[in-house]
Amino acid sequence: MKILVRNLERSITEAELRDLFSPFGEVEHCIIVLDQATGKSKGFGFVEMPHGRDAVKAIKGLNTLRVKGIGIRVKAAD
Repeated sequence: MKILVRNLERSITEAELRDLFSPFGEVEHCIIVLDQATGKSKGFGFVEMPHGRDAVKAIKGLNTLRVKGIGIRVKAAD
């Protein structure tokens, strides 16, 4: 299942994003979207988890969690 993670603090790395989701199950892929011109984070990313049940648990467990002082938004990607 593909998961959209919004409102990320701009300094968060892909490794840190993966570490947030790992306690909920296997993380297949994770990426933070970067601005092509500057190479800096756009403040959102995607995480793919192969097991839907784990993904739902991660969404419920992480949505509105404060990470580096900012409440992240987590939902299933379309």
